[in-house]
Amino acid sequence: MSHPKVLAFILAGGKGERLFPLTVFRSKPSVPFGGRYRIVDFVLSNFVNSHIYSIYLLVQYKSQSMIEHIRQQWVLSSVIKEHFVTVVPPQMRMGPEWFQGTADAVYQNMDLIRQHNPELVIIFGSDHIYRMDIRQMIDFHLKRDAHVTVTARPVPLAQASSFGVILTDSEKRIIGFQEKPKKPNPMPDDPSRAYVSMGNYIFTRDVLLTALAKAQRKKQHDFGAHIIPELVETSKVFAYDFATNSIPGTMPYEEKGYWRDVGTISAFFEAHMDMLGDAPLFEINNKLWPVRPSNYEGPATKILKGTIRNSVIAEGIVIHNAKIQNSFIRSGVIIEDGVSIEDCIIMDHVVLKKNCKLRRVIVDKLNVVEEGEQIGFNPDEDRFRCHIDRSGIAIIPRGGRLIRPPK
Repeated sequence: MSHPKVLAFILAGGKGERLFPLTVFRSKPSVPFGGRYRIVDFVLSNFVNSHIYSIYLLVQYKSQSMIEHIRQQWVLSSVIKEHFVTVVPPQMRMGPEWFQGTADAVYQNMDLIRQHNPELVIIFGSDHIYRMDIRQMIDFHLKRDAHVTVTARPVPLAQASSFGVILTDSEKRIIGFQEKPKKPNPMPDDPSRAYVSMGNYIFTRDVLLTALAKAQRKKQHDFGAHIIPELVETSKVFAYDFATNSIPGTMPYEEKGYWRDVGTISAFFEAHMDMLGDAPLFEINNKLWPVRPSNYEGPATKILKGTIRNSVIAEGIVIHNAKIQNSFIRSGVIIEDGVSIEDCIIMDHVVLKKNCKLRRVIVDKLNVVEEGEQIGFNPDEDRFRCHIDRSGIAIIPRGGRLIRPPK
């Protein structure tokens, strides 16, 4: 099927308050993830792998880290003008306020839509770990002659009460919504599951422009809460079943339709663990649908001695003599003699000095953990020295100074 001209907006301005303290100096999509990525790299990779190259990234809170990342890692082409990933901060066209919601973020950039004059406008979030061929969603949109298509994820009925539930007919046309219902309505063809919105949309251009202008007059600023429900009454709005999306290179052992919102420390941590093992739930090593990582300019990793099990080790690391298990070690980390790391995420340019021991700890960038320190073994002691999430995971903030307990 031939494809129309498309323009993409990625909403990348989230505060990520539930990811504190990883979001003290950066927005949620900019948080490092895995061995070589940031959260935003997953949605960007989905677009590029889907051959969609005209992308505006709408940022807001603490955006400098994101701006630098895009400038350094996501230069698509200097020859073809339609191939770009461009960061767009709030334009504040309506006053001094920042974006008031997802729809307001796109409304403030309506001139970019008019300038590019696409047939379709694609609007995605940037806070999730998943793979998706967006071209398949476009095909669905065109086949249904839809005005709007919403990505819908089937979840077990028992879990659906935690989400906004989408009601559809047998043709997947949306007929209504339920906001965190006690008794969710099931999918028409599966009584054990319900559709929930993923917050990703395809709009026909003129329908979007008209809806944005109308919503602005009514001071309505959100797609999920305002624009989409109203369009259901007047336009052809369909749900695209994410479970039908097929990704080349997916392994039989992977979780079908893997998608995680990594908006909390525990979800962020568990999504990392999902990538470990011989048969991970999410296989990061897919050459047919790669997640495009940061380019690292530096030496290879040097391992002098140690025991390493079920872990991801990035570039430029020096391991003198350590035990590492079920962990992620990002680039530029120095690990000295006698260090023990178990179920941890160690971010870039951290120094772990002799004989320190870490268990279920996230160490953010640019930290030094001093000789003999032990974190993750005594929660009552740790809470006075670093941040302890409600899940029990300890986090040492970026460039933080670990406070030694009194003797």
